[in-house]
Amino acid sequence: MSKLKSSFSIKKWSKNDRPREKLVAKGKNTLTDAELIAILIGSGNREESAVALSKRILASVNHEINSLGKLSVKQLMNFKGIGEAKAITIVAGLELGRRRRDENIPVIPRISCSKDAFNLFQPIIGDLEHEEFWVLFLNNANKVIQKKQISIGGKTETLVDTRIVFRSALEYGATGIIIGHNHPSGVSQPSQSDKILTQKLKQAGVTLDIKLLDHLIITEKNYFSFVDESIL
Repeated sequence: MSKLKSSFSIKKWSKNDRPREKLVAKGKNTLTDAELIAILIGSGNREESAVALSKRILASVNHEINSLGKLSVKQLMNFKGIGEAKAITIVAGLELGRRRRDENIPVIPRISCSKDAFNLFQPIIGDLEHEEFWVLFLNNANKVIQKKQISIGGKTETLVDTRIVFRSALEYGATGIIIGHNHPSGVSQPSQSDKILTQKLKQAGVTLDIKLLDHLIITEKNYFSFVDESIL
């Protein structure tokens, strides 16, 4: 049985596949829901790793995080490998996530100004130590259909493929997009490459009749809007 337990240990995995190491190396947004829960519980049981156990727990609630957050400590303890301490950790972690969501992300039926877009982007990328590029996909009424991470970069740059941006826009049936990326330095002013990328995406949008509505550069406390500064 010890060999079986050892074979399911996350410590035996490649470093690139371990949830904790993956979070540090690639960013929190690259982890699956199961991997995030695996970090909370720390270990699995004799037959399965923490990730496998987390997948089984998620499957029991149809992979809905909101439904998982409604489970009690006793209900979570019904899963083999989840004792009271692990169950409490899961409940506490999900409750913190719920409170952060309620505090930081207001309900915005449609985007009417740059501040609305900032309020959606900031909780996601405002406090990251590396750059990420995200897109808000909007319909004709400027309601957000979907938001999506397009790329992850280093501390000073992230590469963006125009084709991926507009392929997603076509898939979602969007008529407009708002792009946003963060500056970990805290300086919201755009670089020359930021300006070039904005124009490139604007021109591509003209061809496909999908309007680039704004480009926001996000920091922890403020932002820069290309539209507000009349350079889009």
